[in-house]
Order: sequence, then structure tokens, then C-alpha cells
Amino acid sequence: MQTNLSDRARSLPRAEEADEILRSCVHCGFCNATCPTYQILGNELDGPRGRIYLIKQLLEGGEATGKTQLHLDRCLTCRNCETTCPSGVRYHSLLDIGRAELESRVERPLRERALRAGLRHVIPRAGVFNSLLKAGRAMRPMLPKALGDKIPENTVAAKARPVQRHARRMLMLEGCVQRSLSPNTNAATARVLDKLGISIENAPQAGCCGATDYHLNAQQAGLERARRNIDAWWPAIEAGAEAIIQTASGCGAFVKEYGHLLRDDPRYAQKAQRVSELTRDLVEVLSAEKLDTLRTTEAERRVAFHCPCTLQHAQKLGGAVEGVLQRLGFELTAVPDGHLCCGSAGTYSFTQPELSKQLRDNRLDALESGKPDLIATANIGCQTHLDGAGRTRVRHWIEIVEDALTDA
Repeated sequence: MQTNLSDRARSLPRAEEADEILRSCVHCGFCNATCPTYQILGNELDGPRGRIYLIKQLLEGGEATGKTQLHLDRCLTCRNCETTCPSGVRYHSLLDIGRAELESRVERPLRERALRAGLRHVIPRAGVFNSLLKAGRAMRPMLPKALGDKIPENTVAAKARPVQRHARRMLMLEGCVQRSLSPNTNAATARVLDKLGISIENAPQAGCCGATDYHLNAQQAGLERARRNIDAWWPAIEAGAEAIIQTASGCGAFVKEYGHLLRDDPRYAQKAQRVSELTRDLVEVLSAEKLDTLRTTEAERRVAFHCPCTLQHAQKLGGAVEGVLQRLGFELTAVPDGHLCCGSAGTYSFTQPELSKQLRDNRLDALESGKPDLIATANIGCQTHLDGAGRTRVRHWIEIVEDALTDA
């Protein structure tokens, strides 16, 4: 694709990157075939190819409009198109650049600004989020159904974590909303890893990965959270921590981008690259271990696995969790169209609720088609979103594994 960026666009910090990505697109349209929003809406501008054209027009001096912003907002950033693209177009990076430029030129309606500000100031702050969640549970009967459905009823309390006792040590991002919405996930992770001879080292100063801010176009705020996490982890990294485990694939996908996003920061570029290199999704850690000692006869329930977009398309780990579950003796049901998004996509269920619900219902229909006893996933956003429908129970896969090991 030929480009002719405007003088304004050429002055942007990521102008060269945007130009390179645009030129790599051959506008073949293969991406539209797997784009969730294009499949539902059937509008060229609600598919990756159309959005690329919109960003190209914007960066070449075209008018910045609310309509363009709407089409970019509707993108889930699921990166399904990147898996499909034969030219290796880094669509998500171009989308970040286009969204940031639009945000600086188009003022959103007050309602949108208030919603986005609220999400940014609540979700990344674990204490604030937990307090509001408790209040929401108490008031649930009085809340609108759409909001009440987002408050989980079946939270499993965190069980005790093992003491640090092994020579092998790893860090683990505790996250922000996960510690309230699914508090036992990281505790279960610590207990399973303890059985494999791995201890989790605490880094209490680490917090939200920064993805919420970044993907709501407060990109500098997101990068500042990344810097704080790097500072929190660095002493343990220097002391020999093996890896930084991510139990939420959305966080893992973003932390693995730290090196790229901070590559021009003279103070953090080298450290950020090291952090990205050490970052592992939990399934990457378990896949590399001998799991014979974890095998039990209790893993007999039929499980449907929903592979989050951030795991299969961003981290390229599709099939990895299924492989671990099968090694441990679980029976997995077939899931049609496993490449498609559930509609959670970070804060998408708040900013695009109708599309999000339709995608969720479609995904649940596919997941339930094999009559599973329960659904497993690897990302807190997907877990809460799918479970909020009140259909088949949805849990993080490591908790299902840990439950099967109770009497092992």
C-alpha cells in the first residue's frame, strides 16, 4: 500500500512505524473473514481492512471525525486478523497509533468521557475496585441487569499460599481486578507450582499492567504503570528470578509488549526488554515441566476451553492450555469457531455493550455445544464476562487443575 503521510503525521513519535505497517498491507481482505465485528455488522469499515484505510486517511491529512472514531472504537483488538494476515501486518500497533491521534483531535461526548475516566480510575486500582465490588454485591438487586450481570456470584475465596521454600523462584503479576473477581486464581497457581518445585516471590509494589489505561487511549498513563512494575520487579530479576508469570493472558500480552512500547525510553528500554523476555503465561511454565506428579484420577469432568484472544492471537499460544489439560487427564469437548472473541476485550463490554453481549452469546453457544460440565479459560476478563451470562460455570483453568489435585 502506497502512503503519503501529512506533515502533522510525520511529526508523531511513531510515524515511521505507522508508515511501515501501512505499506505492509496488501489490502487482500483475508482479515475480514475472521474479524468478529465484520461478521456481525457486515460493514467494510468495521473490519480490519476498512479500519486500516480510515487510519491511512487520517494520517495522510484527512478529516478526523466522530464516525471514524466509532469504527475504531468498535474494534475488539482481538488480533484475530493478525493470525489470518498473510503479510504479517501489525494491525494492533497501527490501531494504537490511529486511536491516539484521533483522541487528540476529536472530543468525545461527555457521557463517553465520563465512562472512560471512570473505568480508568477504578479498574487499575485494586483497593478501590474491591470496595466498589463489595458495595455492588450488596446492592445487586437494585442495579440494572446489565450492570448486575458483571458482578460475579460464585467467587472462590483464596486459599492459603505455600511458603517460599524452593531454589527456583518466579515472580507473578497479582493484577488488579483478578484479586477481587477471582481471588483464588493466583493462590491456586502458587500451590500447583509449589508441587513442581517452584516458589512465587512477592513483589507487592507491582500493580496493574497498564493495559486498561493504554487501550482507553491514555497511553502515557499506561506506560507509567509499566515503568512502576519494572521498578517493582527489578530487584528480584537482578537476584535471579526465573520468570514473571502471568495468570491473566490479557496482562501477559501487554507485559510482553513492554520492550517494544518503551524502546525509545533511555532509562527503561533495556529493563523493559528484559522484563518482556522473562514474561511467561502460566501455561508456558507448566508446559515445560514434568507433570506426572500432578496426574490424578479425579480429572474426569468434561471441560470446554475458551482460548482468550490475548492467548491465541497475541501470544500465539493457541492449543497450549488444552495440551496441559489433556496431559493431566481432562476430557475436552470440541469447540466450534474457537478462534473467535467472546466480546470481553478488556473494557469493551462497557464501551460497546450490545456487540459485546452478542459475541458472548455466540461464544457460549459454541462452548456449550459439546455439553461440557464446565468452561475453563485463561483470562479474568473472559471468565467474568462469560460467567456473567448465568449459563455454564466458567473458571480459570488452573483452579480446575488444582481442584483435581486436592486428594493427590
